[in-house]
Amino acid sequence: MRKESKKFLRDYLNANSPTGFETAGQKIWLEYMKQYIDEYEVDVYGSVVGVINPGQKYKVVIEAHADEIAWFVNYIDDKGYIYVIRNGGSDHQIAPSMRVHLHTPKGKVDGIFGWPAIHVRNKDREPSPSLANLTIDVGAADKKEVLAMGIDVGTVVTFDAEMMELNKKYVVARAIDNRGGGFMIAEVARLLKENKIKLPYTLYVVNAVQEEIGLRGAEMISRRLKPDVAIVTDVTHDTHSPMYDKKTQGDTKCGGGPAVTTGPAVQNNLLKMIIDVANENKIAIQRQA
Repeated sequence: MRKESKKFLRDYLNANSPTGFETAGQKIWLEYMKQYIDEYEVDVYGSVVGVINPGQKYKVVIEAHADEIAWFVNYIDDKGYIYVIRNGGSDHQIAPSMRVHLHTPKGKVDGIFGWPAIHVRNKDREPSPSLANLTIDVGAADKKEVLAMGIDVGTVVTFDAEMMELNKKYVVARAIDNRGGGFMIAEVARLLKENKIKLPYTLYVVNAVQEEIGLRGAEMISRRLKPDVAIVTDVTHDTHSPMYDKKTQGDTKCGGGPAVTTGPAVQNNLLKMIIDVANENKIAIQRQA
């Protein structure tokens, strides 16, 4: 990977852009895209569209989503402990002892999901993490001190976990879902520009918001653009990892090539075209249903 692309990937993955608050990541994505597109637009909710070869009758979309799962502050008790609810599909089971950022009007506040040490837990009835017993500690003595930090009900919370590389081959990050897709479609725009490829249609490179709460951004932008074709990117699972069942979750793995999905909503002619192009160019792909 060229160094400019890798820097963009790292900066983009490390940005805090939870569902409904995607501005920080969208700014990074758009700034990178500007050099490779003809024009752009941003809708009222924050979805960003880079346009290549505008004004053509036939319209094609390639899409990713910009948001990441997160939490909302829901309750602050008198001792200053903070209880949360999900913003998207956040996993309560991985939360204990995770560091977090609380995003306030005064700036970012550091915190941590507390959890009792192993030697003080009841061995006969080991507690399971849940939204009822998980709390965030920001080092405050009481609720008044929490409020003074700028934290209140509705404050959005993200995990403090930045991009890292494994064995110089794989990228691990908090928001691969779906900044990985956002990176890919941005690189498509770059390669079209650098290779001076003239498209016979208008290409809309869409980085949509609010996917994690029901595809809201993509729904809104598709109604405005009314594309003839849309190719949507997102993440999938490495089912070669422990605790996956290939019989129910399919057979896909990191490094095996992009996974191409079959389903009722997938246009069959487009799917066949993608598979044929991959085969003709000896590009490894994986199949998923």
